[in-house]
Amino acid sequence: MYSVNYHRAASVADAAKLLKGGDAKLLSGGMTLIPAMKTRLASPSDLVDVSRLKELQGVKVSGKTVTIGAATTHYDVSTDEKLKKACPALAHMASLIGDPAVRYKGTIGGSIANNDPAADYPAALLALGATIVTNKREIVADKFFKGLFETALKEGEIITAITFIAPAKAAYQKFRNPASRYAIVGVFVTKGKDGVRAAVTGAGDDGVFRSKEIEAALAKKFDASSLDGLKVSADGLMSDIHASAEYRANLIAVMARRAVAAANA
Repeated sequence: MYSVNYHRAASVADAAKLLKGGDAKLLSGGMTLIPAMKTRLASPSDLVDVSRLKELQGVKVSGKTVTIGAATTHYDVSTDEKLKKACPALAHMASLIGDPAVRYKGTIGGSIANNDPAADYPAALLALGATIVTNKREIVADKFFKGLFETALKEGEIITAITFIAPAKAAYQKFRNPASRYAIVGVFVTKGKDGVRAAVTGAGDDGVFRSKEIEAALAKKFDASSLDGLKVSADGLMSDIHASAEYRANLIAVMARRAVAAANA
């Protein structure tokens, strides 16, 4: 490691002030930032810790509206009883992230701000049609995720919460790397008042994306049988040491069928 200035923010407003000047980075769970610093892929001059801010923590459910504070850990998302009733698919998805050590430290805000192409939350928020709330504005998920490790966040902007309307049906299925538990392919499907949405993580060359083929097939009938024979193009999909683009294309169809079956169970 190297010398870095550490600040524990007293509030979101305080954190915003501390981010000005130098090359400061927000620290929440640190599940991505700290390893990046250790390997010199990131070298911020200052760390602004927001992990203990109560105003950024917790799950609230009002009717069908769900609001999750940005510093809420994966563990708390996975075990919140209100969320389990309102949107069990999201709670279940959070339980699949990493291992217990990661789930106790990692946060939903940190995950989506980083926008790792194999992370789970981006697919969930895209499929849920969620809104990302910052200290300056609100951004719909369709416009938030811009590409590999890239989002619509501007300099000094801090994610404070995520909000969405709980769908009538939803489920997430992923084929995960046995070591890291990151998604080699993950598919989150929802059926709500605005129709069917399906988002894919772990597979795209440009990160998380919505699958128009899956959505079109399920719009006719929200049933796993609607995806029988579905062919997903390998164009624009990743090939790496874990799986080829063609293999990922097949996995997308398989995970989608499993997700719909789970949503209807």
